Amino acid sequence: MSDLVARTGRLQQRYDDGCRLVAGCIPYRYGNSEDSDLVTNIEVLMINSQSGSGLLFPKGGWENDETVEEAAVREAVEEAGVKGDLMELLGSYKFKSKSHKDEYCPEGLCKAAMFALLVNEELESWPEQNTRSRYWLTVTEAAKSCRHAWMRAALCDGFLKWHSCKFTETRG
Repeated sequence: MSDLVARTGRLQQRYDDGCRLVAGCIPYRYGNSEDSDLVTNIEVLMINSQSGSGLLFPKGGWENDETVEEAAVREAVEEAGVKGDLMELLGSYKFKSKSHKDEYCPEGLCKAAMFALLVNEELESWPEQNTRSRYWLTVTEAAKSCRHAWMRAALCDGFLKWHSCKFTETRG
């Protein structure tokens, strides 16, 4: 059992203009190939949804007592049991949540800040390990497995473009 405990509740939740603010990340690592910069050698970590089919990237509410970066790192630990180096902000993505409607956000509108997270540690135990499973996938497999279109956009339009620029800068 994990000594870490997942945060719950909405008392510290941040909102902006009727949107619940969310932070998350796309955890990634390089496969066993010699060339660690090739997109084809990237694996991304996804987790199962607790409320249906399809896979997700770790994300959750950004709370008042933390920065957006701290929230993204916390969600990676709580939901996926991974730690690493938080890289660039990939973008902000709006979506509508069916399960997270409240008095501050009756429409369930959310805005997620998504980051890249280079994983350097997989925890043996983590707060949500009893309800979450981890899956390392190629980018192509992950794009096909994404439960939500906005997460697919974060992967394909955010992460891949960021990584391509990073690869070009490293090679240039």
